[in-house]
Amino acid sequence: MEGTALDTDVIVVGAGPTGLMLAGELRLGGARVIVVEKLTDPTMQSRGLGFTARTMETFDQRGLLPRWGSLETMPMGHFGGVQFDYTALEDAHFGARGVLQWRTEEALEGWSKELGAEIRRGYEFTSIADGFLDGDHVEITVTGPEGEQTLRAKYLVACDGSRSNIRKAAGFDFPGVSATRKMYVADVVGCKLRPRYLGEQLPNGMVMAGALGDDVDRIIVCPHGTPASDRDALVPFEEVADAWQHITGEDISGGSATWVSSFTDATRQTSEYRRGRVLVAGDAAHIHLPAGGQGLSTGVQDAANLGWKLAAVAGGTATEELLDTYHAERHPVGKRLLMNTRAQGIVFLGGDAAEPLRELFNELVQYDDVKRHLAGIVSHLDIKYDLGEVTGDAEHGLLGRRMPPRLLVGAEGESTITELLHPGHGVLLDFADSARTREVAAAWAGRVDVRTVSAKPKDGPDPLAGTPALLVRPDGYVAWAGSADQGLAEALTRWFGPATA
Repeated sequence: MEGTALDTDVIVVGAGPTGLMLAGELRLGGARVIVVEKLTDPTMQSRGLGFTARTMETFDQRGLLPRWGSLETMPMGHFGGVQFDYTALEDAHFGARGVLQWRTEEALEGWSKELGAEIRRGYEFTSIADGFLDGDHVEITVTGPEGEQTLRAKYLVACDGSRSNIRKAAGFDFPGVSATRKMYVADVVGCKLRPRYLGEQLPNGMVMAGALGDDVDRIIVCPHGTPASDRDALVPFEEVADAWQHITGEDISGGSATWVSSFTDATRQTSEYRRGRVLVAGDAAHIHLPAGGQGLSTGVQDAANLGWKLAAVAGGTATEELLDTYHAERHPVGKRLLMNTRAQGIVFLGGDAAEPLRELFNELVQYDDVKRHLAGIVSHLDIKYDLGEVTGDAEHGLLGRRMPPRLLVGAEGESTITELLHPGHGVLLDFADSARTREVAAAWAGRVDVRTVSAKPKDGPDPLAGTPALLVRPDGYVAWAGSADQGLAEALTRWFGPATA
């Protein structure tokens, strides 16, 4: 990179939950980061209303949950409006409810700034220079209060939403299904609407309603036969009120709205999550019907998967092959997200034609196996990454899955994996008190923390039983299992770069 002055290691465009989470993860990994955001101030809008069980775990492993104060979780959830108990799946729930998105952005922005991330508001991305595919850096132009500026970095990540300008400028393919209908969402004041949490099917469409506060209701209005239109156009409350009355017969025009927006059922995903030195995450990588509030959560998890990898590569401790695992692991998750939200859309929005399907789902969710399967999809607790060829115990049941929340006991007292992951390092759990395991791992000190522990016994089948050691990545997923001489050094090299002499 001789002769090229860089402004930072990574530029992140977009200061929503995905971009801010990524900024914090990059700083934990030691990378310099500038976040560019076109809005001069946070929106303070409600938007997303919570996050999934897996995303709560993701926040917890960085010690972030106290920033939200008391969080309410719900055992009951739904799939396409068909309600069932998510606790049929061990350690599961529907997620944290009633958390306005501005609170999530506020918490993540505070955290990332405390770690040293630089947030530049009022700057809009305008162009990207050639050379990002095979060059040694990426260069973008932004327009801000001082006019046009050029920024250079080793990598650029698009977290700029569903209409991502970076995705377009960098030539990412974005195949999928075009929008077929327009729908509305609004926070309405002064109407005192009755709850319709799971959606009410009526001849002219589907509506949902739920209280956000003493005098504020969130409504979702999905008229039948309303063609898709430009989402960038300002939506007047009168248009939402007319649609609500058309479906329900209720007049809410005497109220007002603190926030109004529209959305569609468009479903798309980039064919690749990386093109040279440009990567995409969150809504820039995948768009879908907002069923079950999964969009924000998937973006945060994209960031948690990418952040530690990109920081290691940008810092020179790992090779670019590590970045290839971001697409390999997260693209299938995004594809599955699109599948489940499209399926829910058919059940939610299919009108009379979908009634037999709703009846069938109501029958199916009486079976525990079906509950566990659907709960795993929407809570994101069913994620299992394909790690490719692995060393050690290749058949271990936890490989590619998140380390379960077991109580761990060692010389330093009791702990959990979420607590051990707070620094953003890898964690090698030595269950066999093996000097050889600790000897091998010593060459990765500072990148991987070794803990000699035992796990509190578990009733029923125990995936940790007989396991000498587990390697847990900074994102909480198990990358290797076995004894020290079963390829531990190879696994450490693969995920954390060459050993330190």
